[in-house]
Amino acid sequence: MERVRPVLIQGGMGVGVSGWQLARAVAETGQLGVVSGTALDATLARRLQRGDPGGHLRRALARFPVPAVAERVLGRYFVPGGTGREVPYRPVPRLGLRPNRARDELAVVANFAEVFLAKEDHNGPVGVNYLEKIQLATPAAVYGAVLAGADYVLMGAGIPAELPRLLDDLAEHRHAQVSVTVAGGDGHTIGIDPVGLLGRDLTPPARPKLLAIVSSHVLAAYLARSPRTRPDGFVIESPVAGGHSAPPRGRMVLDVAGEPVYGPRDEVDTAKVAALGLPFWLAGGYGTPGGLERAWAAGAEGIQVGSAFALCRESGLDPGLRRRLRAQAANGSLRVRNDLRASPTGFPFKVADVAGTLSEQEVYQARPRLCDLGYLRTPYEKPDGAIGYRCPAEPVDLYVRKGGPAEEAEGRRCLCNGLLAAIGLGQHRTDRYDEPSLLTLGQDAAFLDGLPDDYSAADVVAHILLGARV
Repeated sequence: MERVRPVLIQGGMGVGVSGWQLARAVAETGQLGVVSGTALDATLARRLQRGDPGGHLRRALARFPVPAVAERVLGRYFVPGGTGREVPYRPVPRLGLRPNRARDELAVVANFAEVFLAKEDHNGPVGVNYLEKIQLATPAAVYGAVLAGADYVLMGAGIPAELPRLLDDLAEHRHAQVSVTVAGGDGHTIGIDPVGLLGRDLTPPARPKLLAIVSSHVLAAYLARSPRTRPDGFVIESPVAGGHSAPPRGRMVLDVAGEPVYGPRDEVDTAKVAALGLPFWLAGGYGTPGGLERAWAAGAEGIQVGSAFALCRESGLDPGLRRRLRAQAANGSLRVRNDLRASPTGFPFKVADVAGTLSEQEVYQARPRLCDLGYLRTPYEKPDGAIGYRCPAEPVDLYVRKGGPAEEAEGRRCLCNGLLAAIGLGQHRTDRYDEPSLLTLGQDAAFLDGLPDDYSAADVVAHILLGARV
């Protein structure tokens, strides 16, 4: 029987902010709980090195369909009792075009574990959110989520035109691949061979539904035009949504604070989206009872809510940082900038101004430029045809030697390390420094009105659904 579509979708935020605890809490209310699929290999590896408090990850890995693969991951990263915080984390294999079995095994197992834990012991819907920009991670990560029975896959930060075919193939354990953008080169792909990785004796899982996260009715129409690219629905994000956002259409204009100005060309024509015949949800400033009413009036199934869940008890944010964010948002002192320079991706990125984090220029300048995780680095073709990788957040001279323009590196923050630090998994750099956090949130704090001080995910759901006039 077809499951009733959710009214609320909990946003898949940051690295580990939308962890399995939050997604499960939302799904238990009957709404769509979503885990963030970004850098799950690193978060799993680091939590195992912390000793896996509560034993949750080991419980999930014990249910992985090929025990030998899960045992290899445990053997590489699990430390009984945990390492001390002064001990640097063991690195995980970097993303790349060259095949790497250990990297694929870790990615598949990590995504399986996160989705498995989010779905454990209830019947609510669970999804997983990925960034199209991180193409090198996509096939292995999505396969792990499919194996765990994810009900939905959501993808933004790009054009997920190849995801319908990828999901079709992975649900049948067929070799699956996506194209990879390589500067100066064409025809590159990254893929995964499920049979070669896990063997033939696996029952085909159910195919998740795909929701494409877009900010334009034009892009929605482009994806809906063909069965090969058509998702099962859309999340339509406005420019005030947290994390990355699309740049303004047309000539770039900045306001007095140096933030991009969005105009009429950036407004989504919801009537044209509705005419496509696919369900859609609105996101970015809709996380209130009134926002849900506006979404319904526009023909949407409901809304995606991020910031309200990011600050709830089950959020994966470091508890101290979460309390500071909530206090600043409640008293009106929180500023969230749409920073054109912060993200190495080139997309505008929402940065919450919080003392002691990478939002402060002094903290940013004191941190040595370093790119040792590499999720946002991009491939490029060298003159001899070999493939290299570069990131605007790495040391400027190194980036320039790799052919990157120096001006592109100005002001770039290391999102990979900063976002891991925000959930308490920042790297300790021996006697040099500990990674500072980077925090992101939506630019509309109206969601706090009517919520108790230390609220839960269930409080958010009840506040929005019960407060909306049906």
